[in-house]
Amino acid sequence: MVKIIIKIFQGQVILSSKFNVRLNVALTFNVKPESENTFPAIVPPNPKIPATNTQLSTDTYAEWDTWETINALKEALEQYHDVTLIEANEDAFNYFREIRPDIVFNIAEGAYGVSREAQIPAMLDMLQIPYTGSDALTLGICLDKARTKEILSYYGIPNAKFKVADSIDDVKNLSFDFPVMVKPVCEGSSKGIYSSSFVRNEEELYSEVNRIINGYNQSALIEEFLPGREFTIAVLGNGSDIVILPIIEIKYDRYPEGVVPLYSYEAKWILDTKESDFDVFDCPANLDPGLETKIKNVVLDTFNVLKCKDWSRVDVRLDKNGEPSIIEINPLPGIMPDPTENSSYPKAARVAGITYDQMINSVLYAAAKRYNLVK
Repeated sequence: MVKIIIKIFQGQVILSSKFNVRLNVALTFNVKPESENTFPAIVPPNPKIPATNTQLSTDTYAEWDTWETINALKEALEQYHDVTLIEANEDAFNYFREIRPDIVFNIAEGAYGVSREAQIPAMLDMLQIPYTGSDALTLGICLDKARTKEILSYYGIPNAKFKVADSIDDVKNLSFDFPVMVKPVCEGSSKGIYSSSFVRNEEELYSEVNRIINGYNQSALIEEFLPGREFTIAVLGNGSDIVILPIIEIKYDRYPEGVVPLYSYEAKWILDTKESDFDVFDCPANLDPGLETKIKNVVLDTFNVLKCKDWSRVDVRLDKNGEPSIIEINPLPGIMPDPTENSSYPKAARVAGITYDQMINSVLYAAAKRYNLVK
């Protein structure tokens, strides 16, 4: 029997996980094509990724993981379980059906279409194989920012005013003022969000909507810009076991002069590297108790209304009145293992006193408990 005791922020014990069985775990993923695997071969050959061509943008694979992350995750799980790696390509269904693992640890972002994050969970539902994280419906909804905002708005959960544009004609007669944000409606990892996404006038608006529609082959989401402080919040567990890890604030006043105050693709993947000193994150964030409570409440409401499971990361920004609004939900959060990289979910876990390996096994335990795989 393996027992994992995790202590969090301010000494509170948040999880006592008892794996009374050794599970056969499949880890499913998408790997960046430029990522080099320096470990022995651990996946079947013939990975199928979209062929490189001139139509691919520089951020095409922004959501996919590196071998460094995949192998760190594998090694964490192997402390207590037997692990098989299955790449999330067209052959994945047959591998799942052949191997029939006890549970799948899913970090696959998918490659094609607006349902791409939902495709592996849908396969696993069909095969009746348990898996970590949110189900196909939640993943499909959360990737579509407009559908997510519609649901949040219905339940009275604050988020920025928005409009979806499928053509330039849809841009006319906005019901809110500049500045606005323009982004792809179905992307993550800041994909498609650049400094130019912060739009100050009609000319820039037309240009950005054009860029999204033509460059990403999808609708453009236009949102009222929220001028306040920005936070990202890691959520772990389910039901009465849910825990919010220490809140992270992105400190835009520490950005280089002239850089737009967004956690854009340039900030996340160009300014913020292992070699750079991009120290713009405070964790735990310096918050007065009232605001901290408001942020946690809106995050928990969002997690529950969207029926997220096991883990998620929720991005929040304050509006002009200092009230927290949801800007994005990430039910497949980034989990880069290197502490020198600003990967928010592991960063919050470390501040809570949780190691990377404990964090990963806690997510697995939360899912195993949901499926009654552990007593």
